[in-house]
Amino acid sequence: MNDIKEALRNIEQKYKLFLQQQFTFIAALQHTRENAYDMIRPVASISQVQSYLDHHCYNSTDRRILNMFLNICNDLSKLCHKLETVSSGNNITNDILERCKLLLSHSNDLSTIRAKYPHDAVNHLSCDEAKNHYGGVVSLIPIVLDYMKEWAAHTEKLPQQVLRNVSSGRAVSESRAPQDAPSRAAISQTPLSVHLEAQTSASHKDNIQGQGSKHVRKKHLNDTENHSGKLKDPWKPPGRHA
Repeated sequence: MNDIKEALRNIEQKYKLFLQQQFTFIAALQHTRENAYDMIRPVASISQVQSYLDHHCYNSTDRRILNMFLNICNDLSKLCHKLETVSSGNNITNDILERCKLLLSHSNDLSTIRAKYPHDAVNHLSCDEAKNHYGGVVSLIPIVLDYMKEWAAHTEKLPQQVLRNVSSGRAVSESRAPQDAPSRAAISQTPLSVHLEAQTSASHKDNIQGQGSKHVRKKHLNDTENHSGKLKDPWKPPGRHA
């Protein structure tokens, strides 16, 4: 996760430099659209920008800024695929990744997307440019960056959510490595067998002690009866009658 955060920060730094040159980017798109005789339709996909660069860009400044845009999009696409290998995630994080992959698809139509506050990339355009030509293409990078930050935030919360949704004992057992299972089984079974054996011995001892106590009580009862005169001693000679 730390590597992903670092990669995300690096892309953000590149985007900040790119954003400072947005007027240069719009001018490059304007020049290449004129060279391509493509002034009516909006710039609506990454592949369209790539086509302008490959076939209709004759200026080093225009080439540099268009390359900068495409490189950032490429970095975002690579990071998006890397996110899939980090965590299986849940419905929320998987949905975010699917949106990112769709937005970064070279053939995806970007003409209707718009970056919102706090991003002001669209605000730097004129009304006509924002509505009819470049509103979507300048919104792509900030929107994807926001989605990736959201993905990272949700992914960091996943372990805590799992731990909160299970009992403490189950959480501890599931957090241990699978290879520790045999040793855990041995540890858990040993006290049980010892406990059962001790319980059996104690029960047997109690039975012996109980029988001994019963014998002592019976003997004590007999002795008491003999002393009380209820049972006559067969060896005592009969007394004289008055």
